[in-house]
Amino acid sequence: MSFSEEVANRLAEDVIQVMEKLGEPRLHEEIAKSLGASSQTTEEAFRTAIRVLLAERRARDLLREIEQKGGLEE
Repeated sequence: MSFSEEVANRLAEDVIQVMEKLGEPRLHEEIAKSLGASSQTTEEAFRTAIRVLLAERRARDLLREIEQKGGLEE
């Protein structure tokens, strides 16, 4: 993993925490724009990290819901 990817991943985790705390679901877009002004490579890595982390979160939420229901509904 490149240094840029490491930075982007750490930043994405922090941004998601702040998004949840403040109830600002589009905060990551503003951060990405700011990154892009200085480093397109880091912006792209950040956007990828955000997508992956948010997708994981949605999948884990669904998994918990299915588990609580005792399985998939037919």
